[in-house]
Amino acid sequence: MSLQMRLILFLFILFLSLPISVFAELEKESVIIEVEGDPEEHKEYIEKNYPLVEVVAVYQTLFNGLALQAKPKNLEKMDSLEFVKVIHSVQKYEALPSKATSEVFQSPLKLENKNRNLVFPSELNTTDYTGKGVKVGVIDTGIDYEHPDLTANYKAGYDLVDLDDDPMETLKEEGLPTLHGSHVSGIIAANGDLQGVAPDADIYAYRALGPGGAGTSVQVIAAMEQAVEDGVDVMNLSLGNTVNGPDYPTSVAVNRAVELGIPVVIANGNSGPDEWTVGAPATASKALSVGASQNPLEVPYLSERLKKIAIPLQLMLGSVPWEIEKSLPVEKIEEPSLQGKIALVPRGDVPFYELAKKAEKKGAEAVLIYNNEDKPAQGSIQSGEDPVKIPVAMITKEEGELLLRHIKRETLYLDTKMANTDVTIASFSSRGPVTVNWDIKPDIVAPGTNIVSTVPDGYQALQGTSMATPHVAGVIALIKEARPNWTVEQIYGALETTATPLVNKEDAFLKPIEQGTGMVQPEKAIDTDVIIHNPKLVFGDIQAAYKETKTIHLTVENVSDKDQTFSFDIPNKEKWLHWNVPKTFTIEANQTKEIPVELSVTSSLLEEGLHQGWLTIYQEDEPIYLPYLFVNQKAENPKAMGFEFSLKPFSNDAYSYGLYVTDPTERIEVNLYHPQTLMYNRRLLELEEIDIGMNEGEIEKKEVGEPGQYLAVITIYLEDGRKENYETMVYIEGEK
Repeated sequence: MSLQMRLILFLFILFLSLPISVFAELEKESVIIEVEGDPEEHKEYIEKNYPLVEVVAVYQTLFNGLALQAKPKNLEKMDSLEFVKVIHSVQKYEALPSKATSEVFQSPLKLENKNRNLVFPSELNTTDYTGKGVKVGVIDTGIDYEHPDLTANYKAGYDLVDLDDDPMETLKEEGLPTLHGSHVSGIIAANGDLQGVAPDADIYAYRALGPGGAGTSVQVIAAMEQAVEDGVDVMNLSLGNTVNGPDYPTSVAVNRAVELGIPVVIANGNSGPDEWTVGAPATASKALSVGASQNPLEVPYLSERLKKIAIPLQLMLGSVPWEIEKSLPVEKIEEPSLQGKIALVPRGDVPFYELAKKAEKKGAEAVLIYNNEDKPAQGSIQSGEDPVKIPVAMITKEEGELLLRHIKRETLYLDTKMANTDVTIASFSSRGPVTVNWDIKPDIVAPGTNIVSTVPDGYQALQGTSMATPHVAGVIALIKEARPNWTVEQIYGALETTATPLVNKEDAFLKPIEQGTGMVQPEKAIDTDVIIHNPKLVFGDIQAAYKETKTIHLTVENVSDKDQTFSFDIPNKEKWLHWNVPKTFTIEANQTKEIPVELSVTSSLLEEGLHQGWLTIYQEDEPIYLPYLFVNQKAENPKAMGFEFSLKPFSNDAYSYGLYVTDPTERIEVNLYHPQTLMYNRRLLELEEIDIGMNEGEIEKKEVGEPGQYLAVITIYLEDGRKENYETMVYIEGEK
C-alpha cells in the first residue's frame, strides 16, 4: 500500500473515531428568546422537556430571556412554547458605520508622518490619571485581543453571537470581517506604541455584533447584562439604529443599567447634519450620548486670485499628501502628455485607482477627480501592489465644471494654499432632539474625525461618532480613578457642567441639539468644585393657546469645602419669552440646592416648532452655560420610523412587523410599489389602534402576496387631521 493510501486510510479511521458530538456542534445555531414570567423556571422546563436544546445563559437583570443553542430543527420547537414572547435572530442593530481616513499601517508613527491632520486618543488626556483599576465594558464587534497594544489590558469578555467566551473580531473565514470593536477599545485603553485615553484601564469586550457588524437588539441587551454581571464600571456602545424614540427596548435597558450605578456612553449616530437623526439607544434619557467634533485641520486648496477661484481638496484614501509648492497648469486627462500638470478627470465607471495611474503615467504631478453627482463623495486609490505616487484629490461636480470652462478658453495655472479650519461639529454627527420627550441629544461631544487606533494587523484612522464615544468612556475611566465615590449623576453632571460650547464663525454658540453642552474637558471635570445635575433645560412642548409657564428645578451641588455664590445672567425680557430666575444664590460647602428656572411663553406671538438657546450662570467670574429647548405647539419631527418586516424565526408561514410611532395616530397604511417604475402594486398592511412607541404584530404569509423587492410607502394619518409619508425598502422572501 502506498504512503498516500495509508495516509487516506488513517484519516478515514480518525474521522470515524470522532465522537458524534463533534458533528452535532457543527450544525448548532444560537438564539436568544424573550420570555414572560421567571426565566429560571423556564430554563428548568426546557432542560427537562427538551434535552437537545442547551440553555447557555439566563437573563433577568435588564430583560427576561434565555440564550439557547441547538440544531435548527430543535430550536423550531421553542416557537410553540406559551411563555416565549419573541425569538430574536433577525439583524436589527449594527456598529455605526465609520469611514476610514487612512490605510492600515504597522506603526502609528508612520501614520502620523503620512497625515498631519490625524488625531491620537492620548491627546485628550492632560491629567495625571490613567484609568488604573477601572473596568470598561465594550459592547461591539469583539476585539483583537492578540493585538500587541490591546493584549495587556484585555481581561475578559463574551461572544453573544456564538454564545461562547471568545469575543474575537469576526475573521474572514467566518463571514464579513470586522475591526470596529478593536478600534473603539484602542481609543479607550490601548497601551503600547499607541496610547488610549485611559491606558491602564481594563477592557472587557462583548461581541454583540457579528459578521459585517450586524446583530440584534437583544444580543446588545444580553451583552449589557453580561457586563453588569462581570462588574464593569462603565459601558461603551458605539452602535445604534435609526429609531428616534426614548422607549425603544435597548434604551430601556440602558436606563436600567444606569439605575444600577453604571455610566453608559453611547454614540449619537452618523446620520447628520439633519435634525431628528439621533437613533436608539442614544435616545435613552439616562445615557450619556456623544456627538462627534471635527478637529482643526490644515486643508489644501487650489487658488487663482484674479479669477477668484478657491477650491478645497479632499484627498482620496491612499493618496500621498498634497504638498505642491509651485504654480501648475490644469489640463484634461485626454491630452497625450500631462508632464508638469494637474490632471482634471471626470468620475465615471473606471475605478479611481486606474484613473489616477493613467494620469501618473502621462507625467501628471497631481490629479483632480470631479464628481458626477451634486452630493459630496469620498474615494480611494489604495493598492498594495503599485501605489499611486502623486497626490489625488476629489472635488465637486460644480468645481470640476468651473475648471473645464476656464481651460477651454486659456491655460489656467493654480497655486496650492493651506487653510486652517476651526473645531466644529462633524457634518455626519447625528442631531437631536429626541421625539416624544424632546430631550437634547447629544449630551456632549468629543473628537470624532481622523482618529488613529488599533485594528487587526495594525493601526488605522477612522471617523464617526463611534470614535467620539470611546474618548468619553476613557474620560469616565479617569474620573472613576480620580473620584471613586462619585455617583453616575455626579460623573455626568461634572462632564456637562465643565464642557466648552463650540461656536460658529460669528462666535455664536452652535445649537444645543448639535453639541449638547459642548466639548468634553477631562481635567476640568475631575477638578470641578461645582456640579450641575442635568444642566440641559428641556421644557417640553407648549400647548396653551395663549400663554404657558413651566418650571425646572435645577440641582446645583457645591463639592468644595467653602461656600460659593452664583449669579444668573438674566436674558432680556421679550413679549413672547420671559425668564424668572434668582439674581444670585449661595450654596454652603459640600451642600446641594434646588434652583427654580421658570419660563413663560406667549405661544401666539412665537412661531411653531423648536426653540433653543443658552442661559448663563456665573460661578464668581467663571461662566457655566446651560442649553435649553422647548417646542411651541408642534414640531416637524418624523411621525413614524424603523419599519421592520421579515419572516418570523423558524417559520415559513408568518411574517412579523414593527413600526415606531411618535405622535397620536388614527391609522397607518403600508403600500408597496415597484422600486424602479414606482407603479403601485398592492397594500401590505393597514393598522388601527396605534400606540405611541413600538407597534408590533404578525401577518400570515398567504396574505403578504408575491415575493420580491418593493418600495414601501408608509402613510401616517394623525389624530389632528394631518397626513405624513415615509419610504423604505422591503424584501419579501419566496418559497425555500
